Amino acid sequence: MTASGRPTPLRRGLYLVTPEPLPDPALIARLLPFATCLQYRSKQADAATRRHEAEALQALCARARVPLIVNDDVALAAAVGAAGVHLGEHDDMVGAARAALGPHAILGSSCYDDPARADAAARAGASYVAFGAFFPSPTKPQARRATPELLRDAARLGLPRVAIGGITPDNAPPLVAAGADLVAVISGVFAAPDPVAAARACAALFD
Repeated sequence: MTASGRPTPLRRGLYLVTPEPLPDPALIARLLPFATCLQYRSKQADAATRRHEAEALQALCARARVPLIVNDDVALAAAVGAAGVHLGEHDDMVGAARAALGPHAILGSSCYDDPARADAAARAGASYVAFGAFFPSPTKPQARRATPELLRDAARLGLPRVAIGGITPDNAPPLVAAGADLVAVISGVFAAPDPVAAARACAALFD
């Protein structure tokens, strides 16, 4: 815990997010050494499949000492012993998630292009705030667009800032320069010709 009572912040670097369908666990294991954390994101699988996949990822993350964060599902995060949960616009409120998962959980909040939402998340006890999309994203082609100025302005919150949305090793440097503490990447790693090289390049942006 920090002196403010918040959980210890995530270290700067690659925030890796899983695509659907879930890739080969052997590939994920090869990518984890370059990741600050791994988010399990599943919008299509049934509950039993999601539980099985989340348990498998938690085991991989525990061996690699990389925090697992579950997208949207506080109950699933608690059930598999994940480090925390990432909440979107229509998900459980940050305060309720903090009450359910405890003071040490990592809680992230999607703030899109909305500074007021970031302010509210910080007041409610979020561990980090995420802005985006910064570039066209195959995962969310209709996503709202954010600007680097949001990252600069959010420095006042004193929380790690995550940039997301169409990010690749090539287009991420201006976002890091604008203050992104982490870059959240899905297809920029998993759809790359060499996913390990792409993950390594993303991590190197923070060296």
